[in-house]
Amino acid sequence: MQFQQNEAEKMGSKMPPESERQNQGGFLDGQLLVAMPGMPDNRFSRSVIYLCAHSEEGAMGIIVNRPARKVTFSELLVQLDVIKADEAIRLPAQAGSVQVLKGGPVETGRGFVLHSNDFFIDNSTLPIDNGVSLTATIDILRAIARGAGPDRALLALGYAGWSAGQLEAEMQENGWLNIPADASLIFDEALGSKYERALHKVGIDLRRLSSDLGHA
Repeated sequence: MQFQQNEAEKMGSKMPPESERQNQGGFLDGQLLVAMPGMPDNRFSRSVIYLCAHSEEGAMGIIVNRPARKVTFSELLVQLDVIKADEAIRLPAQAGSVQVLKGGPVETGRGFVLHSNDFFIDNSTLPIDNGVSLTATIDILRAIARGAGPDRALLALGYAGWSAGQLEAEMQENGWLNIPADASLIFDEALGSKYERALHKVGIDLRRLSSDLGHA
């Protein structure tokens, strides 16, 4: 797995400052994308994606409800030489709570940390919205390993990406529903129910929605 020093800067260059983004219509960064029942791409079936960047140039997001089953956070820290193998059992509780997720099908060998806004690294951390930031450098892993990282965090392997106009087209075809995001849902460890709870936030009953689509 790789962490690159300039990832936040690359994404940040596509995004105006947060205060300006809030006044611009049409861009959905800081919101959740929820796959509709008729999603044709199996890679995104029942997925909940936190949209980290969205502009005329495209979009980038992290799937927040799909676990990476074959690896744990402590194992990744050892693989990246952040800690020694015998230190894994002595990690602080903060590190033990970090889930490792499948962030998306693009560049699955790269790591991205979504985290609460109580942690910031100059030129590395990208504040997004709703109390959530993104850091893609190994420094955040070192901070978490010594108990000095953010209060809440998840580590995603890979990401979901869209070229210019692609996400808008998929939304027009009813592939995605965008809903407001909040940190409590993004960082919740109950991944299995996150899809239904995301829809429930906007008053949608999945059983009714699936039935309605079936009779369209």
